[in-house]
Amino acid sequence: MVFDLDDTLAPSKSSMDPKMSDALARLLERVEVCIISGGRFEQFEAQALSTFDASPDALRRLHLMPTCGTRYYKWEGRGWELQYAEDLTADEKSRSIATLEAGARELGLWAPGRWGDIIEDRGSQITFSALGQQAPVEAKMAWDADGSKKRALGAYASERLPDLEVRGGGSTSIDITRKGIDKAYGVGKLLDRLQLSRDELLFIGDRLDETGNDRPVFEMGVASVAISDWHETLASVDALVEWMDSPGAPFPLAVMPFPGRERAIRPATIGG
Repeated sequence: MVFDLDDTLAPSKSSMDPKMSDALARLLERVEVCIISGGRFEQFEAQALSTFDASPDALRRLHLMPTCGTRYYKWEGRGWELQYAEDLTADEKSRSIATLEAGARELGLWAPGRWGDIIEDRGSQITFSALGQQAPVEAKMAWDADGSKKRALGAYASERLPDLEVRGGGSTSIDITRKGIDKAYGVGKLLDRLQLSRDELLFIGDRLDETGNDRPVFEMGVASVAISDWHETLASVDALVEWMDSPGAPFPLAVMPFPGRERAIRPATIGG
């Protein structure tokens, strides 16, 4: 099982609800779980780990992939240990930060305020958040309803940083990484690490639309379930746990159909 974090397991920049934490712990007793996000590890700690309670065996089945899998953490008995990091160079970081600020100013999108840093160095990713890292969900959703602001800044940065990857992140954010870095990249690294095939994964995320940052996982051929918020994720996890404990029961979730196929792929191998 692979989950997005923001607005999938927890409200944006907020901690997981206790009910979600309990459901995730029950799921971990049955199957390997990965959380992948564009955010830093500190965001994982604040949103998913600060109040999370699971057995040591369950924690060893939890895989954490910040910044789209360019960093990978596992539980090693006493804490979360970094397994690898693929950070940007100092030159790549400085050019990305300068370009994002220049573009935001030129396009009238530079508005530092009360909700935290506008540009954040995440090691392997530079992220522009138009309203600040801690902006409330309502403000973020209203800032760029049609996506035109992000597209304009993304085009500006892409033209000036041809050696790097520039793509939309969350509702107000632009992420810059090395070429080819997205959530599909991270999921591919996970498959290699666990020696699994794509058919053995199920992904749940809230940005699986054609321009969403979860879409690359679906496009790499992983069975995916689109949700709109963490409440739907909670219902999905509860249904999956019940399904795993009921041999022969029909798969309970609506998996997105792949183009050119009449029916959605059913992840029959999940849970054994």
